[in-house]
Amino acid sequence: MHVLKRLQNPNVLLINPRFSLHSFWNYRETCTVVGARYVAAPLGLITVAALLPAAWTLRLVDRNTEELSEDDLRWADLVMVGGMLPQQRDAKRVIAMAHACGKPVVMGGPDVTASPAVYDEAEFRVLGEAEQIMGEFIEAWRTGATRGLFAARTFPDITTSPVPRFDLLKLEHYMHVGVQFSRGCPFNCEFCNVIELNGRVVRSKMAQQMIRELDALHALGYRGHVDFVDDNLIGNRRTLKPFLAELGRWLEQRGYPFEFTSEASLNLADDDELLEAMRRAGFFAVFVGIESPDPATLASTKKLQNTHHDIAASIHKINRAGIFVNAGFIIGFDAESGSVAPGMIDCIEQAAIPVCMVGLLYALPGTQLYRRLLAEGRLYADSDRVASDGDTDQCTTGLNYVTLRPRREILGDYREVLRRIYDPRAFFGRVGRTARALDLSGHKLRRPLRYALRDLRSFARISRQMGLNERQVRRHYWRAVLACLVRNPRAVRLVVSFAALYLHVRPFAQYLDERLAGQIEACGAGELRLCAREELTPALIPALLQR
Repeated sequence: MHVLKRLQNPNVLLINPRFSLHSFWNYRETCTVVGARYVAAPLGLITVAALLPAAWTLRLVDRNTEELSEDDLRWADLVMVGGMLPQQRDAKRVIAMAHACGKPVVMGGPDVTASPAVYDEAEFRVLGEAEQIMGEFIEAWRTGATRGLFAARTFPDITTSPVPRFDLLKLEHYMHVGVQFSRGCPFNCEFCNVIELNGRVVRSKMAQQMIRELDALHALGYRGHVDFVDDNLIGNRRTLKPFLAELGRWLEQRGYPFEFTSEASLNLADDDELLEAMRRAGFFAVFVGIESPDPATLASTKKLQNTHHDIAASIHKINRAGIFVNAGFIIGFDAESGSVAPGMIDCIEQAAIPVCMVGLLYALPGTQLYRRLLAEGRLYADSDRVASDGDTDQCTTGLNYVTLRPRREILGDYREVLRRIYDPRAFFGRVGRTARALDLSGHKLRRPLRYALRDLRSFARISRQMGLNERQVRRHYWRAVLACLVRNPRAVRLVVSFAALYLHVRPFAQYLDERLAGQIEACGAGELRLCAREELTPALIPALLQR
């Protein structure tokens, strides 16, 4: 009887592994103050769930919000795990837990796709986007296969992608829920794995297909922040603009239940029509990869789309459309000829970007950068060591290669940037300038009473912590709030939201400051030993640069 159940209609336990506790992206302090358990729901897993046969019984456990119990594992006939690089360590722990209970494991997601050998212990590995290959796995399972590797041959047509199983989520656990309109990015950045995992031809869903997804989320009673997790939302404007028009009509018909964020390239600022369409469709924030303010550095890493833009002017224009910008910066590119900290700090201040994910360059498996450094003999043999030390994002683990600039100078730049941009005066100064610039006249989110009450409670908690308990912070917080009340009262909610984010980024920056101090001291000692062993002559310099 058990064998028949295994072959036909198994109990499937889907598990989202924990992100590193020290990841930039976990925002645990922010989640606590706003009454959530984690930032984002696992969209990949609930999309996979929708591809499984309707007769299979499914249960989802997100280890970022709840514990995985032995009862969960005993219930399961099959365990499915999905994850990214920052989840690698816990994903392997989950596989071991499943095996201890005698349960077979299916491993999927971006990390196993990029590094399949890391997950050799999983009975089944699914590489690539699931829409094309889940059918093959299901057939193999039904015919009794005990192991297998299933790899997508092409990038699938996502107009066939089903409505994700939002019903499997405990929606109240999350700060926001994700949806996806498109996959892929048209650009060719050397360090980016998006184009390796999802391709450079941007594939989009149909407008009505996306509306069905939003209808499903709306029907479950969810309201508020929805994040479009697209690699680059504006990568295919031909399909995006009609969808945004449809989305604007949908919002109006349903009383504006959602507001949206996404990721976009800096050339968003070039398209007035697109900015206005995003405003009408309820977008209030975008994440933009800036990486470096230096055009020569950008060109060297093939991020040519940013080289022809005045970064600050572009950000200010996006702000004037009622959309604020969070941004990513990277330190450690080969083309850096000297200290990059002053230029990066000036760029962030001039653009008034409140929250910046500043990271060290990391050669992600499968990228052009990884292949180049491997060919040059500059990758560390243990460049995938993140699985053992538990720090798996570019903020806490980077420079997995021999750098051309002295490593301690790169780490020193990183430390200086973090210290300066997350100083309370600097941070809330940028918050205040951004809040004054935002045109929120078209913002129409309407929240049910229970959400409004939750917002009030969050405001009280944030103001108590930022405005009363934090002596070094409180005057800067209140100055930003009061100035916003006078000059742009519609933006006060965003000022408070930035303060909630500061509850995470400030201690995160302090943690990194201590960690970097130790790393700088260690690499300094290593360099001294190197110089003591070898006679530094002009003839030796080229060899040293190749280390």
